[in-house]
Amino acid sequence: MASKVYIADMKSTTNSESMVKKLGKLFYKAGFHELIEKDDFVAIKQHFGEPGNTAFIRPVFTREIVQIAKKLKGKPFLTDANTLYSGQRSNSVDHLNSAIGNGFGYATVQAPIIIADGLKGKGSTEVEVNLKHFDNVRIASEVLEADVLISLAHFKGHELAGFGGTFKNIGMGLGSRAGKQMMHSAVLPEITESECIKCMKCVKHCPENCIIINEDESYIDHEICIGCGECVVTCPTDAISVEWESTSEGMEERQVEFTYGIVKDRKNVYINFITNVSPDCDCAGWSDRPIVNDIGILASKDPVALEQASLDLVNQAEPKGMLEDRDLKPGENKFKAVHPNTDGGVRQIDYAAEIGMGSKEYELVSL
Repeated sequence: MASKVYIADMKSTTNSESMVKKLGKLFYKAGFHELIEKDDFVAIKQHFGEPGNTAFIRPVFTREIVQIAKKLKGKPFLTDANTLYSGQRSNSVDHLNSAIGNGFGYATVQAPIIIADGLKGKGSTEVEVNLKHFDNVRIASEVLEADVLISLAHFKGHELAGFGGTFKNIGMGLGSRAGKQMMHSAVLPEITESECIKCMKCVKHCPENCIIINEDESYIDHEICIGCGECVVTCPTDAISVEWESTSEGMEERQVEFTYGIVKDRKNVYINFITNVSPDCDCAGWSDRPIVNDIGILASKDPVALEQASLDLVNQAEPKGMLEDRDLKPGENKFKAVHPNTDGGVRQIDYAAEIGMGSKEYELVSL
């Protein structure tokens, strides 16, 4: 049975048709208002944008969702988890400063920000999933306390997953820092001995006691290492390296499994902004020209249908930016054209459907 995906296009000629107002109408049209009850904690998950990036979802849209949640007597808060890479969002202090700098202060969005995995990204909780790659996934703890999860995802390119939408926003976004290591690579971490100061912090935090450090050597026993990434997060000198090598399809599947662990047994709202469709993720400190013109905002209670509809609309659109001179046929995967080492993001949709998260069949319903 086809799932309904609701779309608000970019045409606006009056104040009542502004994209902000359309987002509110879309929320009610999709039936999301039925999910929020009095005193529900409502987590609004979005990417706040790396400083220097300008493609992320604008705070005025976030405020519209906050106002709706408050009108429904919920208790909304904005949230994200710290990054694994070293940037300006790898700890809560820098993360909050970055969010406020990009316009997400309380005065603008009218809701507090809670970084879901704590000060240094260690606030994680294991959630059982029993899927292909993981028996348990490590989720940023605070989001698991929420009654409702609203995903505001910017649909754009991603150098490893092909594209980033709902699954990246939730799965990668709300995995703890150790969880992000689990998703990004199946390769186990290594210690660079010349950088190791033998502080033993990694040994203390290792759940499997697989790290050996003494006067003569520092190494990780890969026979018992589970690749949780806790040592990578803990090391104060970056002597334990983050391993990014992975196949596109494998990373996509792991990301979906984390998404599954977060959304199962929860009331969820899924919204994709197909605007400023940049070639790269909002984690980059810049934004290249969009690869297609703005298409609109899509919403659905089915994340698989939402991602499939979003991908189809982008692929059917006229190529722009770095793809203008490419001989792309209508329907050809634009994200694979941008990131040829990926499958264009197809596997994440297929795998989510395979594990029962939704249907690839959809009916597109306009406002």
